[in-house]
Formats: sequence, C-alpha cells, structure tokens
Amino acid sequence: MKDIVNKLIKLNKTISTMESCTGGFLANSITNIENSSKIFKFGAVTYSNEYKIKMGVDSNIIDKYTVYSIETAISMSKSISLYTNSDYGIGITGKLNRQDDNNPYGSNNIVYVSVYDKIEDKNYTMTIEDLIGDRQSMKKQIINKIVILLKSIV
Repeated sequence: MKDIVNKLIKLNKTISTMESCTGGFLANSITNIENSSKIFKFGAVTYSNEYKIKMGVDSNIIDKYTVYSIETAISMSKSISLYTNSDYGIGITGKLNRQDDNNPYGSNNIVYVSVYDKIEDKNYTMTIEDLIGDRQSMKKQIINKIVILLKSIV
C-alpha cells in the first residue's frame, strides 16, 4: 500500500473508498501510510443497502443484480469518486463467512471489487473467490489483491 500512496502523491491524485464486507479495512490500510492525508479524501463503510443508496448507488442496480454483484461494486466505486470528487473510487461488496438475513442471496466468501478511474471514466473490476480463513485474514487477502490491481492502474 505504501507504494500506491506514494505514487498517488507523486501524481497528485486522490482516492476514496466505499466498503461493505471489508468494513473500512482498505481505508485503514491506506491511512496507516505516512502522508496518506494528501491523497485520501473519504472512506465510507456501507453495510446496509440503505446507506449504499444514500451514498449514490442506484437502487435499481441492487434490485436487478443484488447487493452482492460486480454491478453494485461498479456503482459503489463510481458513486464514491463522484461524491468526493476523487480521481479514483474503490467499491467493495460481498459476503465473508456469514448469512445475511436482509440479503439472503449470493454465495458466501465471494467479493466483488471495482476501481473507478474518473479521468478515464473507466472501471477496473475483479471478483475474488479463493478466500479462506477467518474474517480478518480474508480482509487481508482482499486488500492484498486490491493492491495488485491498483499497481496495474496507477
């Protein structure tokens, strides 16, 4: 993550996050890096559909594709980028070792990630299905994969 933060500083680019299943772990990973305040604008943890929608996710996307979908992650990443006027927005949604009574569909331990590049108006996506372990170790695995994705974009 340190390389990503330093590269964003060098490029004078900003980033914001909208996380669900990772619960702010990505934002925490970014803000653990010295000088991250130069590039990190905002981190939202939106566990509920209600707050995803309040942050700009189209409810029709959730209704059509479910909250556990790449389409929802794409909407999350673009919404947070536009909401914060950040160069990059990251959206993360999925289920980690739990049943969601409010959203009873979708497979367990599958996570959908989208990075929105505002300048290019382009989304880079990834579906992570090979997660193992407890919630904390899964969150670390997710962040490690996001770092690899970000290195290919930034």
